[in-house]
Amino acid sequence: MMAFQQPNLQQIFSSVDKDRSGQISADELQRALSNGTWNPFNPETCRLMIGMFDSNGDGAINFQEFQALWRYINDWTNCFRGFDTDGSGNIDKTELTNALTQFGYRLSPQFYNILMHKFDRSHSNRINFDDFIQLCVVLQTLTAAFRDVDTDRDGVITVGYEQFLTMVFSLKM
Repeated sequence: MMAFQQPNLQQIFSSVDKDRSGQISADELQRALSNGTWNPFNPETCRLMIGMFDSNGDGAINFQEFQALWRYINDWTNCFRGFDTDGSGNIDKTELTNALTQFGYRLSPQFYNILMHKFDRSHSNRINFDDFIQLCVVLQTLTAAFRDVDTDRDGVITVGYEQFLTMVFSLKM
């Protein structure tokens, strides 16, 4: 039985921390990540992930936060590969529908068209790894905000315009 060697996260952290600040910014993270194409990792996805793990709100993550982010990205990588059933390195609409259905979402075909249009940055009718993470994080965040208001859990809320705007703009995204 072969043992897999754990990557040296301190070494990886140091190589990503280009300015030697002891922290990794969204820009440094973007330069360090690969989305499986020759294009840069989605900067918005990097910003979202830094925001999720930045416990003190300074816009960067320290080594401890980086360790948690590393696990998070590995989990998403495994998840993405599991849904990329044709092994293409990206997710088409059918694969996206299967993924989100397994996550428990029941959405219309029209809504999947909207998601494909919004998160397909390459305009190839496919969603790359980094955009898939962004889609899932945004969907989870919006769903949680909706559930906070949907106290009777019937899937319907009544909100005024300003309350809706407050809900959306108050989200940590």
